[in-house]
Amino acid sequence: MTTRAQALSGHAAMLLFATTISVSFSLGDLAAPHIDPTAVTAARFALGAAIMGVLAARVLRRAHLRAAWRYLLLGGLLGTYFILMFEALRLTDPVSTGAVFTLIPLMSAGFGWILMRQVTTPLMAMSLLLAGSGAVWVIFRGDVEALLGLQVGPGEQIFFLGCACHAFYTPLSRFLNRGEPLVAYSFLGICGGFCVTGLWGAPAIMATDWTALPAIAWAAIVYLAVMATALTFFLLQFATLRLPAAKVMAYGYLVPVFIVLWEGLLGHGWIAPPVWIGVAAVLLALLILIWEPDRATGKPP
Repeated sequence: MTTRAQALSGHAAMLLFATTISVSFSLGDLAAPHIDPTAVTAARFALGAAIMGVLAARVLRRAHLRAAWRYLLLGGLLGTYFILMFEALRLTDPVSTGAVFTLIPLMSAGFGWILMRQVTTPLMAMSLLLAGSGAVWVIFRGDVEALLGLQVGPGEQIFFLGCACHAFYTPLSRFLNRGEPLVAYSFLGICGGFCVTGLWGAPAIMATDWTALPAIAWAAIVYLAVMATALTFFLLQFATLRLPAAKVMAYGYLVPVFIVLWEGLLGHGWIAPPVWIGVAAVLLALLILIWEPDRATGKPP
């Protein structure tokens, strides 16, 4: 496969990633009244690890377990992101956290340069700023007063730390990879995530009456585990080995776009015409990122 073909496959993986993540928001919202979010997070990692374990069984070797701290670190970074996200939502609202989330690609670009000397060209930087601005416009539904009224409180600060973990994960995953099969690498990373979320969420796990959960809660857990954990972890690893960190994380800007599209298709109402400007900005920026050739070396300094 040529370098260009590898890059395009990475972009396709992240497009599927953004689509999958966007659906999880609607399911998660329906399940939220029935189960503690930390228990959901631990359950999604546990079930996700079980599923990936079955797929990885044929290729997993003892040699892949060398330097096992890598998987605890990688999975722990993503697990910490989810934990801090839920903790932040206790103190602030989803709109504010969505605005903080837009900083991830820029932070990933910085971490990518430090770890892998991945170069962010002026055109790439411009497209990231365009996509981020468009995503913020969509998140705030084109309400300038709400945007100007954004305050940075404890919740936003906590989520910023979580976003930094997510941003660091992407280039670090490529930096720590030693040629392990992708499915084995993903499985071991999810196991690391379960260790962190399981320890943090132990009280909530023990307090949850799992047999009394309604069907919608189990549907959310299964979807989050299979699609939004096992599949997306694999897709993220796949794309990380083919694209610079900044380009990988830029697809997070598509999530709020897909959410508003799903809401419209489900009959919950379409966004106002001015908000479509933000949607167009995100799509244009991603097209630029796909067209822009990668100048990252992909090698540590």
